[in-house]
Amino acid sequence: MGAYILRRLLLIIPTLFGIMVINFTLTQFVPGGPIEQIIAQMEGEGDVFATIAGGGADAGAGGGGDERYLGARGLPPEFIAELEKEFGFDKPPVERFFSMLWNYVRFDFGESYFRSIGVFELVAEKLPVSITLGLWSTVIAYIISIPLGVRKAVRDGSKFDTWTSGVIIVAYAIPGFLFAILLLVVFAGGSYLQWFPLRGLTSDNWHELSLWGKIVDYFWHITLPVLASTIASFATLTLLTKNSFLDEIKKQYVVTARAKGLTEHRVLYGHVFRNAMLIVIAGFPAVFLGVFFGGSVIIETLFSLDGLGRLGFEAALQRDYPVIFGTLFVFGLIGLLVGILSDLMYVFVDPRIDFEGREV
Repeated sequence: MGAYILRRLLLIIPTLFGIMVINFTLTQFVPGGPIEQIIAQMEGEGDVFATIAGGGADAGAGGGGDERYLGARGLPPEFIAELEKEFGFDKPPVERFFSMLWNYVRFDFGESYFRSIGVFELVAEKLPVSITLGLWSTVIAYIISIPLGVRKAVRDGSKFDTWTSGVIIVAYAIPGFLFAILLLVVFAGGSYLQWFPLRGLTSDNWHELSLWGKIVDYFWHITLPVLASTIASFATLTLLTKNSFLDEIKKQYVVTARAKGLTEHRVLYGHVFRNAMLIVIAGFPAVFLGVFFGGSVIIETLFSLDGLGRLGFEAALQRDYPVIFGTLFVFGLIGLLVGILSDLMYVFVDPRIDFEGREV
């Protein structure tokens, strides 16, 4: 197992390299770079794209010369050149890319163009919010899905199984962002009730509260975002648990256990449960990753949570390239590490699984 883990860890390096190459290349063709953003703000333009729309100017990530910035015709060329030098756009793209990689090897992610703070500090500040949201959503999904899936499998074909399947299908069909808006409208003072706060993970006076008050305040704020993030994964996990149990119940060892006179409870939870839960429990890291990636941007934006997804979204709008690349690097690294953890979970749940002889 050690050799397999080492191979997977070594594969992280070329994978991250590929991710950064693709995203760095794409930014060279995205209109409205950081210099255009600054020029538009200085000239009072409401939208940088209006600044570059009329002249078909080159709007790559780097550049120099007045032709590249249609809105810069009223600004001194020396000022534009100074901006390019400050952002590093006076260098060729290849040189900038490998300089960025060398800094990343030393865990130097640079500084945000518009926030006057290091990207590493910025990511470290926002990451706990996204991890908290993803972790609680995953845990609650498992707490609900496993008992419900087992009960549906035991009562397969009954009225309980039928109407719960209907609820699950509806839950799966509802997009997370739409459910989040519904929760805001109904429970956060939109049009009906005002039971939960509209934004943030804590109240303004959180530091003045007692320990118990802080705990209550935290869960009060996180209830709606977690519910919105949980709905899709809850539906998938429930059906996965049910189908896993049904597959195991039909196997010969279950028939043999029943023939020996074991109680139904002993058969289900002494024999079937461990085998049926293999794929469900081992998939915990993957489910967390899905929630962490899939819903972080929308949920954090809707509930005004200051997390990594929202940070990346705002950085993309502002063309804050150091923050964009920093968040992509962190997302990619977390995804690859969680993939390794998922394999380790399979071995932990069922030691018979051996990845040692498998080609990566």
